[in-house]
Amino acid sequence: MKQVFVTRKIPENGIAILRERGFGVDVSPHDRPLTQDELIEFLQKKPYEAVLSMLSDRIDARVFDASPSTKIFANYAIGYDNFDIAEAKKRGIYLTNTPHGGVDRVAEHAWALILALSCKVVEGDGYVRAGKFTGFDPMLLQGMKVRGRVLGLVGAGRIGTEVAKIGALGFGMRIAYYDIVRNPEIEELHNATYWPTVEEVLKQSDIVSLHVPLCDATRHLIDASKMGMMKPSAYLVNTSRGAVVDEVALVDALRNGVIAGAGLDVFEHEPAISPGLTELSNVVLTPHIASSTVEAREEMAKMSVQNIVDMFLGGKPTDMVY
Repeated sequence: MKQVFVTRKIPENGIAILRERGFGVDVSPHDRPLTQDELIEFLQKKPYEAVLSMLSDRIDARVFDASPSTKIFANYAIGYDNFDIAEAKKRGIYLTNTPHGGVDRVAEHAWALILALSCKVVEGDGYVRAGKFTGFDPMLLQGMKVRGRVLGLVGAGRIGTEVAKIGALGFGMRIAYYDIVRNPEIEELHNATYWPTVEEVLKQSDIVSLHVPLCDATRHLIDASKMGMMKPSAYLVNTSRGAVVDEVALVDALRNGVIAGAGLDVFEHEPAISPGLTELSNVVLTPHIASSTVEAREEMAKMSVQNIVDMFLGGKPTDMVY
């Protein structure tokens, strides 16, 4: 019986698939991210052939050395910046992700942040709860009309395309986008305009939504200089990876009116929040829940375990990251 270690509790439908296919399954008893030392300690207890990992698990040479029996690490995530891909390649270890898991939900969450910012939802909620509401005031918490504005996308893959679709068809927005690869679909279906640099997108957009993976090229892609190119009335939304944005620079930009506001579902040093962010009224913060629906999380569980099943029963996993 091949053994699988799951680094954190996932929806039961995924565990059931593994057990039905004859795998032995152990799930971490801790309802929290494991430290790398804890993960290594668990992996040394049995000759695990597969590990179902979380984005918070750093999978590198230390882990590979500790568990030489493991042939596949299957991420329960769209991203995979927690993997040392070069080291895995050298050792012939398979790495997989869930690239389709929760795509539509992440796009919906990006739009929830956009609307929360432009409609002053969080500020308004706090205003009412604080007992400040005394009746209609024509000057109170004036937001920004979204219809007809320019939506700028940095990254136009599956999620970015879905965000563009909602903006173009739902709000009549003009779409400007940058990606390292042009996307004919987004141009044809949503009349999006491709720009060859991030800077050109930032300068013209009223709302900027980030949809890029985290790598050396995208770390602090949005820094103080880039924020300075944005309109003072613009909003920045990040549902990709926290470190794509320089959060220290973001706090300064929000405090000093360089941009009007920001919506963040991811953070540079998760779970830590950069000092000053929680004190600002022009930022909306959610705890990395963009893909959090029952349907999306069950879909991700099914995809991640299917990669393991395919590896051992079919010869090759479907969603390899390299």
